[in-house]
Amino acid sequence: MRVFSRMRAFPRMRAFPGMRALPRMPAFSGVRAAPPVRAPHRPRRVLVLLVVAAVGLITLDLRGHASFLRTATAAVAGPAEQALAAAGRPVGAVAGAGEARERAEEAERRASRLAAELWAERAARTRDAQRHRLAASHPGLSLIDARVVGVRGDSVTIDAGSRAGVAPDMAVVTADGLVGRVVEAGPAVSTVLLATARSAAAGARVTDAPAKAGRIGTVEGRGDGLLSLRLLDADAPLRPGQRVETLGSSGLRPYPPGVPIGTVERVEPARDQLTRTALVRPAVSFGTLDVVGVIRDAG
Repeated sequence: MRVFSRMRAFPRMRAFPGMRALPRMPAFSGVRAAPPVRAPHRPRRVLVLLVVAAVGLITLDLRGHASFLRTATAAVAGPAEQALAAAGRPVGAVAGAGEARERAEEAERRASRLAAELWAERAARTRDAQRHRLAASHPGLSLIDARVVGVRGDSVTIDAGSRAGVAPDMAVVTADGLVGRVVEAGPAVSTVLLATARSAAAGARVTDAPAKAGRIGTVEGRGDGLLSLRLLDADAPLRPGQRVETLGSSGLRPYPPGVPIGTVERVEPARDQLTRTALVRPAVSFGTLDVVGVIRDAG
């Protein structure tokens, strides 16, 4: 832009008949001329392009060559139309679906809580029944109630320790029979070596009925869930189904007499002239241990 230091006065305009002549405008100095305003050409260009595109499409359509353009347009515009339709759905429908989902989730949580409460109540009733059965099965013994809370190899952990009166070399039983003996007692928990462990052994008596005299021997764990019975009389009568129970220990530690150990399952061929051997199936199901009793002393 040129900058004029002094603008020339506008010339006097010719007056029409009946009109007074306009006065000459004074000249201004030191004012920049305003830039000329250009008309926007972008809308005009867009309009021209749209007209050309429309004419081209009409020409192609008349000649039968516009089908591929329609296909391409549909492929591009289809997803856009779907998005616009989804965006234009009523807000109430989306909100209603969200509320229905929340109600369904809340109903599922309520059902889960109810199922857990029912399971806990059923488990508590089962444990109470086991405790009553345990006490009824050993009426002459003073028992410390406990539960199995851990398993590790040939031993289990119970939730009763020295604070409850548990001490090493105490026998542990269920209502069905012998579980094993305590080998370690902490303040709140204790470790019980199972009767089926390879390092476990106990004096035993084989009888045909409870409290009936029978042949004596020992039982030892095999590590495979069975017990090995050895009688000290090679001529002792031995057959499947006979009862095997604890012989008893001095001072009732670790085993008092008469606690069921298991039943004879199979008599093995004689290996020498001094002993008889057999396999014994334990009376206790070690895979389902829960409530147990630690024998404190005999009443």
